[in-house]
Parts: sequence; C-alpha cells; structure tokens
Amino acid sequence: MPKALVSYYSRTGNTKKMAARIADVLESQGLEVDLKRVEDTAPGDLLGYDCIVFGSPTYYGTMAWELKKLLDESVKFHGKLRGKVGGAFTSSANIGGGNETTVLDILQALLIHGMVLQGDHRFDHYGPVSIGRPDKRSLDCCDSHAKNLAALTKKLFP
Repeated sequence: MPKALVSYYSRTGNTKKMAARIADVLESQGLEVDLKRVEDTAPGDLLGYDCIVFGSPTYYGTMAWELKKLLDESVKFHGKLRGKVGGAFTSSANIGGGNETTVLDILQALLIHGMVLQGDHRFDHYGPVSIGRPDKRSLDCCDSHAKNLAALTKKLFP
C-alpha cells in the first residue's frame, strides 16, 4: 500500500484543519497516511513516503519559517525524493495575502527534489488555499487535491 505524509505548520488551526481533511481523503482513497506537524517531521522521514504533501500559512507571500527550515535541511537528500508525488496547500488572512506564491514556493522546492506534481483544472490549480478559516469551497479543494494526489500515487506506486 502506498504511503503518504501530510506535514503542516499551523499557528491558528486553519492549516491544521486543511491538513486533517487532506489526510482523511488520502486515507479514504487507499493510502496509508501519517499526519505530522512540521516540527515533528525530520528531513530523513521524507524518504519513507511515496506521496508528500506540505501545508503552511502564508507569511509575507511565502511559507512559514518552520516549513522552509525543513525543506532547507532536506537538501542532504537531494535526488532521493525523485519520482515521489508532491503537493502543497496554504491558508492566509486575506484574499491578496500571497496564497498562490506560497503554494508555488513549496512546489518549487518539491520540483527541485525531482518530485512529480499534479495540478487541478477545476479547483485551486496549484493546491488548495483558504482565506481565514477553511470554508466549504476550500475544503472541497482539499478533497479534490487529495483525490488527484492519491490517484497519481497509486499509478506510480501500485
């Protein structure tokens, strides 16, 4: 059974709620899932998963320092995450808060690792975003993102 990690940083609980939703949907789609706070995720942990999804609040148009630190420290495994499935999601305080730039920053790091990404033609194209507390729209985006990532992971890691 393919294994997935949903690792998130959350100060207010908004990103945590999105992370839990994504983890639940990945599990319902047949993946074995670990849900961890970024602070409880070591760079070496990433090697044990087929699918890795990161979530962060948006701070100044980018990810929280705690997630950036994990990604920076993961450089010692450069090339060893190649071919794994990756995804990202974020929450912010307002609509112009830099959600897309945050998701793209996370995805850029995953691409540099050689990971495989899945966009969404219907919902938030790069990964789910929430403005404040996740509402029905953002949770629907989490569902769609998780289903897409699960389908891709099962194709690549049958």
